[in-house]
Amino acid sequence: MANQADAMKNCLQGLRVVDLTRNLPGPFATRLLADLGADVIKIEPLNGDPARAFGELFTALNHGKKTQKIDFRDSAGIETIKTHLKDADVMLDSFRPEVLEGIGLDAKTLHAINPKLVMVSITGYGVVDGESITHDWANKAGHDINFMAMSGVLDQLKTADGDQAMPNIQFADLAGGSDTAVITLLAAVLSAQRTGKGRHVAVSMTHSLYQHLVMPKATGKLVASFSGKNPKPEHDFLGGLLPCYRLYKTADDRHMAVGSLELKFWQGLCDVLELPELKTKHWQMGVMPNTRDSQETAQLVADTFARYGLAHWQQVFESADVCVTPVLTLEEARAHPLFAHQDEHGATLGWQ
Repeated sequence: MANQADAMKNCLQGLRVVDLTRNLPGPFATRLLADLGADVIKIEPLNGDPARAFGELFTALNHGKKTQKIDFRDSAGIETIKTHLKDADVMLDSFRPEVLEGIGLDAKTLHAINPKLVMVSITGYGVVDGESITHDWANKAGHDINFMAMSGVLDQLKTADGDQAMPNIQFADLAGGSDTAVITLLAAVLSAQRTGKGRHVAVSMTHSLYQHLVMPKATGKLVASFSGKNPKPEHDFLGGLLPCYRLYKTADDRHMAVGSLELKFWQGLCDVLELPELKTKHWQMGVMPNTRDSQETAQLVADTFARYGLAHWQQVFESADVCVTPVLTLEEARAHPLFAHQDEHGATLGWQ
């Protein structure tokens, strides 16, 4: 497994990246590139990336990169950046729209220096670009919580009681920003290699995250087709509506995650729980969500899990291949054999 991880480290060898980003989305994106072998130089303002104040976070985001501090308000500093860009393949920034032009690093200027340069700007709400995006949000400030709120994602993270959850994972920054930026820039680099022409692409974290709502958009319509109304987040198809796909509380107030979505897994789960009478109580057998059969089934499964604590169910399901797992704390996940050889600052895409 380790050899496969090592083999991934030179996939982007020779890719030269100039990173002007700060905080989380951009630096995580360029860390992914560095993990894959890209040559990344991180250029910070004289007072440094604000993420430096978090110590370990800065290390996790920026290991494997060269760093340099320059004065972005000084023409000599901008010329230093341009020198790096003459031979670069990619430049990433996370400024508000029009900042690049204001400091002399706009696409027209940089493509005159390096026609093959791919420029990726990670933005909060997109840019005003002719008729494509003409909203007045382009220059608004924001952070992960704001982008999640505006995209509709935060509303989808409500609890089973309908309360608004406050996630500790930065979905907009990482999925909407970092991952989308990496996909975008690699596609643009391939195009530049074929055509000799670079481009400037703006990634909107809010718009990207909105597109990640592919499941609730589709399943919401499905649920509405047989219930007559759009479901609340906690009552969507994969949001806790199905007995075979939900969280069940244990006797010690922990949870087991049941993902027995397919009939074969559900029937295997029923065997493990010694509930053979429930084997036909499945959506693939015509038992639709919110029906009495479905609700009674969920209650029987809930009552069964509530009889014992998490440790008991962990042991019971350890050898059962039915898509049932404990809900681990971060500390428990770190100590689990699954992550025994995972370097905290190692491969960030999960390759092994």
